[in-house]
Amino acid sequence: MSAMKPNDAAPTEDSGEEKDWAAAKAFFDNLKTNKPRPPKPRYAVTIAVSSRTLFNMVAERKIYEDEGMEKYVAYQVEHENEPLMPGAAFPFVKALMTVNSRLRQLYPDSEELFDIVLMTNNHAQVGVRLINSINHHDLTIERFCMTGGKSPTGYLKAYMTNLYLSKDSEKVTEAIEEGIAAATMFMPETENELSDTQLRVAFDGDAVLFSDESEIIVKQHGLDTFFEHEKEFENKPLAQGPLKCFLEALGKLQRKFYAKNERITCPIRTYLVTARSAASSGARVLKTLRSWGLEIDEALFLAGAPKGPLLQKIKPHIFFDDQMFHIEGAKDLGTISAHVPYGIGQKYHKEKLIEQPAKKE
Repeated sequence: MSAMKPNDAAPTEDSGEEKDWAAAKAFFDNLKTNKPRPPKPRYAVTIAVSSRTLFNMVAERKIYEDEGMEKYVAYQVEHENEPLMPGAAFPFVKALMTVNSRLRQLYPDSEELFDIVLMTNNHAQVGVRLINSINHHDLTIERFCMTGGKSPTGYLKAYMTNLYLSKDSEKVTEAIEEGIAAATMFMPETENELSDTQLRVAFDGDAVLFSDESEIIVKQHGLDTFFEHEKEFENKPLAQGPLKCFLEALGKLQRKFYAKNERITCPIRTYLVTARSAASSGARVLKTLRSWGLEIDEALFLAGAPKGPLLQKIKPHIFFDDQMFHIEGAKDLGTISAHVPYGIGQKYHKEKLIEQPAKKE
């Protein structure tokens, strides 16, 4: 007679536990509520926002910097019944919720929706004020990550994040280095009136949707060499940049509206706002998007002209650019802007090389 292996009896026990887990999950999934449930992460387009981008926490941040963590937490607890005011990402989040409402009308059982996650290094004690503020403003944010002073970027992949928005440029850089689309948000002093029926997202091209390979040529060899290079490689797609995957996710949701014959009334609209010249270097950009199977609703080639006035007309909920002087110009004219710290442009300001600190031997 052969001896029984130690794990021969395990399948019965394991299968029992699996049945219990499946029953518990089915019970939870079938619970009825009038409040929209968050979609399952593997189907969702997950947007992680920090508490300081979602809400205006300038005064609270000053307490933290001047008086330390304990005073900061005590202040937040003392004021936890006072809702925080909207921050830079607030209109964007509201627009995401508008898109979700339309998607739920067309596809009641679909999990392909935006899912907003609050990703913050705040102490859990501050969570009560954040929850109260979210409920006060009627935001659908059910997933939280509060790390008590530790950088939350290590959790971004676990939350299956498609886009991370923060006020902290170091955390944003960490996320981009991990292959996650991310940007540092800036709030304009005067805001444009934004659409409450359509999400509008504006992207720069080089070093945002595309790699910085062409921008390197401009910076190092000048415009004439750049124009020649783009003409020579017109039919070679550019490599992808840090925000390409987010545009791809937006396109996936747009196609769900197109499938219901709602292209004209689609509540998502995308814009390419690039300093490139159309005739001299625009074809490669458009052919790259085509090779990726991606559409952009409007492509605006400015040939080096300022972006701010045009963005003032578009009125996007968010505008992504890799160069701070474009961010500043947009912000000055009321556009909510998000800096993507990626590529050679980080070494330049207003086309001038920033003096780099000498490397230690």
